Amino acid sequence: MSHLVVVGVDGSAPALAAVETAAREAELRGAALRVVHAFAWPSSHVPLGPSQPGPAHEIRRTAEHLLAEAVERAHAVAPGIEVGHALVTGDPLGVLEAQSRSADLVVVGSRGTSEFVGLLVGSTAVHLATHGRCPVLVVREQPGADGPVVVGVDGSAAGEAAVDFAFAEAALRGAPLLALHAWTTWNAPLLPPPQDASAPYANPPGALAEEEERLLYEVLAGHREKYPDVAVEHRVVQGRTREALIGASGSARLVVVGARGRGGFAGLLLGSVSQAVLHHAHCPVVVVRGTDPRH
Repeated sequence: MSHLVVVGVDGSAPALAAVETAAREAELRGAALRVVHAFAWPSSHVPLGPSQPGPAHEIRRTAEHLLAEAVERAHAVAPGIEVGHALVTGDPLGVLEAQSRSADLVVVGSRGTSEFVGLLVGSTAVHLATHGRCPVLVVREQPGADGPVVVGVDGSAAGEAAVDFAFAEAALRGAPLLALHAWTTWNAPLLPPPQDASAPYANPPGALAEEEERLLYEVLAGHREKYPDVAVEHRVVQGRTREALIGASGSARLVVVGARGRGGFAGLLLGSVSQAVLHHAHCPVVVVRGTDPRH
């Protein structure tokens, strides 16, 4: 682990809220905080070093003021953390993706200054959740102070990293963990055929629900041993995963999802459930990718 939290800023209110959240996350982890502003300069070459007065100079001064304000906000929230800053020329999407390669966590606001009116979550947040090389925290509404950390569990290999991250976050916060598994008859595992060939091949009443509850307990077993002090609530619901997670987010302090689950289409880097939660959750959302960021 690099013990580094990165936050992207652009001068917007959501970005400043992200700075405050990132400062608290750095404090929780005993990590340093790096405040990053990426700027696609309007001319082909605008130096970041000393410059003469003029339009480019004013642009640079504005960017430096933006960074200084963000650093000041971070120190106000968490005075004891180490805060660095970086002004980087380039597209914000590419810059923050590159920053994620050396970070434990990247934090961004739900929308920035350049996002279209009406978008619930901006392109930067979605891009990082899709391509980031570390967990990405998207700051939405303010979390419930005493709520649980909620994690969506689907039994997929890709979701294993999300479950482990959620346990670690609950332990850091001294918070309970709500492990939520939603299922429908479309995604439930098929039961084996009956031994008696003359018996009807059908699921007996309640069999599917039992299988889904067993799946949840099996997924959590090893994590509970690793984090014995985390109080865990198991919740198995029959219904659509996205609605269940969004509903649970109303009283949560954090929702954790994997980038893709067992129901995702091959080739998609960010699944539909993760996208829905990013757009509609009532608290901050962390998207956790597997060990291989390409899958």
